[in-house]
Amino acid sequence: MNKKKFQIDGIDKIILKHLVQDARTPILKIARDVGVSGAAIHQRLRKLEASGLIAGSKFVLNPKILGYKSLAFVGIFLDVSIQYKEAIKRLKEIDEVIESHYTTGNYAIFIKILCRDNEHLMQVLNHKIQKINGVARTETFISLDQQIDRQVKI
Repeated sequence: MNKKKFQIDGIDKIILKHLVQDARTPILKIARDVGVSGAAIHQRLRKLEASGLIAGSKFVLNPKILGYKSLAFVGIFLDVSIQYKEAIKRLKEIDEVIESHYTTGNYAIFIKILCRDNEHLMQVLNHKIQKINGVARTETFISLDQQIDRQVKI
């Protein structure tokens, strides 16, 4: 199937830039900035959502306020790649795992985990992740600081 690339125009770009910067920007403020009605903005947003370009909206919690101060990336080596689905099923049961990627390269799975501190991180690694059947070993990278956090440029 030859899918046509979804096209957005200048008004769509302005709407998206406003909402990516602050998802709580009032529709009427965007409408005033663009020079169209609030109903037109709502209609365009429905079109953008229906296209799949807008994948959702959510509030972003600050994990440090909740006491989660250790962020790590963990490369997971599996005994055999056929164990991937079962390993992912088990990883989904671990609350500290906040992202998972099936990757090329050295690791079968690359995950992002968030813990209260390094001791908590060690407990998650030793007593949860490394206990999963099929996990041969892990390699952990602790994030010291995040300098870039952005979305795709519109």
